[in-house]
Amino acid sequence: MQVKEIISLKGGILYTTTPQHLLAAAIDTMAELDVGSLVVMEAGKMAGMLTFREVLMALKAHNLCPVGVTVGDVMLKDPVQVTSVTEVNELRQVMIDTRSRYMPVVDDGTLLGVISLHDVAKAVLDEQNFENKMLKNYIKNWPDGKEEA
Repeated sequence: MQVKEIISLKGGILYTTTPQHLLAAAIDTMAELDVGSLVVMEAGKMAGMLTFREVLMALKAHNLCPVGVTVGDVMLKDPVQVTSVTEVNELRQVMIDTRSRYMPVVDDGTLLGVISLHDVAKAVLDEQNFENKMLKNYIKNWPDGKEEA
């Protein structure tokens, strides 16, 4: 399975913000949308990512009071990226190695979406369930060698 299959299953909805956006407003947006990340866009291109990790580190650094702090002050500026043809097993390894729960998918400079660890787990589970169903069906219909008369 490749990343493009997960993107097509989950859809291409992107939740974005800008570097100039206040962190408090971005936190509100994340809470309202029930998402763990926002893509930070500037001049039509991805400038970074804002995830719960950056939010928590910023809150700690500013004594839980992010007044005047912008997304650009705390965002992850160069997030690790994958392409649409990245195999899911490679994606999982990259996510584990980089401790990233959210991975931008970029082909030739075009942002296609963001894959979360939840999206990966769901896709793998769905694929395993489908394979199990197919194997059970195959075994159930296994020829027993007896010819019917």
